[in-house]
Amino acid sequence: MMTIAENLHAIRCRINDAASRAGRDGEAVRLVAVSKRVPLERLREAVAAGQTLFGENYLQEAELKIKALGPGIEWHCIGHLQSNKAKLAAGLFDAVDTVDRFKLAAALDRQLAETGKLLPVLLQVNIGCEVQKSGVLPEEAEELLRRINALPHLDVRGLMTIPPFFEDAEEVRPYFRRLRQMADAFLDKGLLGRRGPLEVSMGMSGDFEVAVEEGATLVRVGTALFGERL
Repeated sequence: MMTIAENLHAIRCRINDAASRAGRDGEAVRLVAVSKRVPLERLREAVAAGQTLFGENYLQEAELKIKALGPGIEWHCIGHLQSNKAKLAAGLFDAVDTVDRFKLAAALDRQLAETGKLLPVLLQVNIGCEVQKSGVLPEEAEELLRRINALPHLDVRGLMTIPPFFEDAEEVRPYFRRLRQMADAFLDKGLLGRRGPLEVSMGMSGDFEVAVEEGATLVRVGTALFGERL
């Protein structure tokens, strides 16, 4: 069995190789280590191997891990977030990658107004228009972006998606390509990346190389790094 350090090295090599195939710099792609239901000792192994960016789905679990691991780590909320949890999320996370409706964005902004904090966020797009998944529909994304951009304490950096699942990662490619094209179009309109670089979060353990080839700047990998969850 490979160690977490070995897994991390292998994933980074695969990211770099995929970026090279697309004529990109692998350094432009960041790995979000998906740590839900992963024991603390495994997270500590990842930190010791140089991983400093983690994504959590559940607030209570994230709160415990953030306190336990201490400073020097960047934490992203990558799970569906209820509006009534905005206060806790705004205080815990360095970024929220799953903003998918104005009610949530407004709730975050109200909480951030109390501290003056500017929070980077991503707009989650339901790129496959699947009824069981969260995310704004592609045709409604521009209007929502315009509304969220009027909120002073949110920095809308880019887009995030969870595409339809296919056994063959190549079948996911059109969805990744569409999201990247949407992100570029919104960037050209001044709706994304106003205060920082454009971010496109897509790709997980089974398809992140295709996502990198199609322009991902953030890939969310859990199982390939930590193994099967408890």
